[in-house]
Amino acid sequence: MARLLVIGSYNRDTVLRVTRFPKPGETLAATGMDRFHGGKGSNQAVAAARAGADVAFAAAVGADAAGAAARALWAAEGIAPACVRPRDAIPTGEALILLDAAGENEIVIVAGANGTLLPEDVTAAVPGAAIVLAQLETPMAATLAAFEAARRAGARTLLNAAPAQPLPPALLAATDILIVNETEAERLAGKGGMPATLAAALVPAVAVGVALTAGAAGAHWAGRDGTRLHAAPPPVEVVDSTGAGDAFTGTFAAALAEGLGIAAALRRGVVAGALACRVLGAVPSLPRRAEILAAGG
Repeated sequence: MARLLVIGSYNRDTVLRVTRFPKPGETLAATGMDRFHGGKGSNQAVAAARAGADVAFAAAVGADAAGAAARALWAAEGIAPACVRPRDAIPTGEALILLDAAGENEIVIVAGANGTLLPEDVTAAVPGAAIVLAQLETPMAATLAAFEAARRAGARTLLNAAPAQPLPPALLAATDILIVNETEAERLAGKGGMPATLAAALVPAVAVGVALTAGAAGAHWAGRDGTRLHAAPPPVEVVDSTGAGDAFTGTFAAALAEGLGIAAALRRGVVAGALACRVLGAVPSLPRRAEILAAGG
């Protein structure tokens, strides 16, 4: 199977469970606390590996207990550390997640070692990859260098534009497939609109197309070739939506690496995203291939 290279972040997640989100200046008592593996890059690498892909991961972590735990996670999931750089003087990234009674979340991130990932750290990992996937929790300069190297090597590039922020034209120009949620799409498009309309509005910026996730409404695809697709999720009881977007993205990328077409990859990603809402914590929630296929993915 073709290799999927994921470039991205690892965070140690602290989840505080609350009945509701606090108002500005308000102090609330949490009803519970948990700690999990996190970071969009790591989550997506795990999701892709569990979906059946041959995954390599490029990242920067601290030379600390959290960094050691990250490396142990990737080893357990069968993810090759294509380029994992321990930083002696900088701690591993951290994320604080507020999770309310409805399963919605608010997240604050401290980049830590994630912010030190350099172009030279990642470009050496590109040869041999069929697909290169990245997000926006690590420096864009490293992602751009990897995408340009991927283009030269004939690999496809997938950018999950999360968390929402402005993107340099050069990075979009080096992107084949853009993956966004509704908030991220509105930020990039500079306007609101229906999910299918937003996806179509972003298509001219990339080479192949846009996959837009819309929570319980599923996901939309808009391609440069005029293709328009929609995939609806299976019904699930939502416990925690933290890992849903990463489950979609990692599984979608894994399906493409497997050789599936866009429609099948979109469907498989949507099913994985829905299944991930059933369990507390990002990594514990990421479904495995057999579960995804059994649920119609």
